[in-house]
Amino acid sequence: MKKAKLLWIDLEMTGLEPEKDRILEVAAIATDMELNEKARFEATVKVDEKIIKERMVGDFWEKNDKIRDELIENSENGKPVEEVERELINFIDKNFSKTIYLAGNSIHQDRKFIEREMPELNKKLHYRMLDVSAWKIYFENALNKKFTKPENHRALDDIEGSIGELKWYLTFLK
Repeated sequence: MKKAKLLWIDLEMTGLEPEKDRILEVAAIATDMELNEKARFEATVKVDEKIIKERMVGDFWEKNDKIRDELIENSENGKPVEEVERELINFIDKNFSKTIYLAGNSIHQDRKFIEREMPELNKKLHYRMLDVSAWKIYFENALNKKFTKPENHRALDDIEGSIGELKWYLTFLK
């Protein structure tokens, strides 16, 4: 079997500040460079209730209260982040040979959380990343073409949307 090359990751977090916020949900899809799926992974992280109450506030969470409530409920039955990291590393070891490129939308933000909360996983990742948001910027501003994907704010749905978005951009290269 041909090993995967791209590790598509999306994280749902309590907020966007790696120093204060925590990972709540992790999803990953392993693909080859033709964006064919090889495997997928999902996990929920147990986050301290105090952090959840302090950080999951404000306009974004008020507008997305159903998603917030689902994430909080799932977190109660989640696993420690160290256990999720071990499971994700096992997923990578099974599906990748050597070079592992991280891929996703605004993946640099997720990478900050990985660096902080999953340092062993971070060591396995190549420094280069495939960021779909770079394509978005170019297509919207230079070509006046816009891809609209659903904003479910759930990790696996968001990855599927990002892969679909990159596939759409690539149709313009053929």
